[in-house]
Amino acid sequence: MSRHRVLVTRRIPEAGLRLLHEAAEVDVWDGELPPPRDELLRRVAGVHGLLALLTDRVDDELLDAAGPGLKVVSNFAVGYDNIDVAACARRGIPVGNTPGVLTEATADLAMTLLLAVARRITESNTFVRDDRWVTWGPLLLLGKDVSGATLGIVGFGRIGREVARRARGFGMRVLYTGRGRAPEAVESELGATWVDFDSLLAQSDFVSVHVSLSAETRHLIDAAALAKMRPGSVLINTARGPVVDQAALTDSLRSGHLWGAGLDVTDPEPMRADDPLVNMPNCLIVPHVASATERTRDKMAEKAARNLLAGLRGDPLPDPVPAPAA
Repeated sequence: MSRHRVLVTRRIPEAGLRLLHEAAEVDVWDGELPPPRDELLRRVAGVHGLLALLTDRVDDELLDAAGPGLKVVSNFAVGYDNIDVAACARRGIPVGNTPGVLTEATADLAMTLLLAVARRITESNTFVRDDRWVTWGPLLLLGKDVSGATLGIVGFGRIGREVARRARGFGMRVLYTGRGRAPEAVESELGATWVDFDSLLAQSDFVSVHVSLSAETRHLIDAAALAKMRPGSVLINTARGPVVDQAALTDSLRSGHLWGAGLDVTDPEPMRADDPLVNMPNCLIVPHVASATERTRDKMAEKAARNLLAGLRGDPLPDPVPAPAA
């Protein structure tokens, strides 16, 4: 009996590939960059399972190219804005993602960005590398206090709550907003207070964004929202790039209304070196590395593989993406 054929659109950790090779015939795109669209459409033809990355657009065109034998789409990510879930649902194709395992790593990076921007770590390192360090000075590279500052968390799911936990360790006052209030026990445990969106922007010294990308959240942080933020405050984004209007962010940083920003995600990705934000000294940008720890990526690979294998067997996916309401 022939084995299922699956396509993996980039090399993932062996923890996941090993599971796939044991159960299926696996085609892995080995390039450092995502497969070109025409190559992706060619290689997906006739596969039974697709393990995609957030850089791969899974839409009607790709599903047509795959053909009627496609049984499952597994995304190597928590977010799935790259996948037309409704199109998959119309064809009876389940979609899986990798929630839970990258919560800690992403919360760690959000706090890393917050601390690095607040204490001007990149600027300080450049200052030394450029051989400009000639003496100690009382006004040299002054940053923002974190201890005792107010952190506003936009989106209070798994990652937002872990950021709150870390912020409490730094003696920060934590505000949050989201689709609804967390249980009172969670608020008490994390020392977090629910406020509405505008109040959070106005009261926070640091705002950290942790919402998924949707039509509702695209450009949630726009010029109007940035104008409502406390003068001299800092924006951190480890969610999705399009949640923030980057042109408006550039203007706010340039004008001095915002003191700084730390971005793990951008719009577009990758970001080009000639983008105005890249060389702004008060904006720290890293290349979407929130989940980039060995343990986290291994766990993501295992989850993505197990979703794919369950779909090939016709079993419920361990981590299914809910189909949109009809």
